[in-house]
Amino acid sequence: MTQATATQRTAEQAADNTAIRPFRVNVPESELTELRRRINATKFPERETVEDATQGVQLATMQALARYWATEYDWRKIEAKMNALPQFLTEIDGLDIHFIHVRSKHENALPLIVTHGWPGSITEQMKIIDPLTNPTAHGGKASDAFDVVIPSMPGYGFSGKPTTTGWDPAHIARAWTILMKRLDTRNSWRKVAIGARSSPN
Repeated sequence: MTQATATQRTAEQAADNTAIRPFRVNVPESELTELRRRINATKFPERETVEDATQGVQLATMQALARYWATEYDWRKIEAKMNALPQFLTEIDGLDIHFIHVRSKHENALPLIVTHGWPGSITEQMKIIDPLTNPTAHGGKASDAFDVVIPSMPGYGFSGKPTTTGWDPAHIARAWTILMKRLDTRNSWRKVAIGARSSPN
């Protein structure tokens, strides 16, 4: 292999790593069945000796939560809601990052990244997507529109799990900067000054 060929192959591999790949949630039914089995098999401790939460989360609360996850929570419903949105994966710092990316139909929409917390998930943010991307349907103006990016933090949801320490808030912020720049290159977002939002129409 020539030096030029090796360099080209290395560049192609790097490009593959930074590619933005479409993603869909598809959890096998066998995994859901196994999860419910494990929840139902939970061995709970004895009831607390007080009538309040001073000794921690009360037994009745934990049992009710377990019943909800084992018998009431509809995973396929949330799976369908997620798959109704554009989802993607891209590798950043050796880790796959999962994210939702919904572009507004309005021109000059401002790119916006929304991050969930610890603990949490992107499902908490899904309710804000339409008001942000489609403000005219919610009493707003077209100039209020955003292109929305909602990533799953490393180790959460469908993002990869770090194998080393160091994914602190500063590292995640740097990763989000890379993500937004990568999307900017891919989609050629038109630059919009923040100050333009406050100028009269």
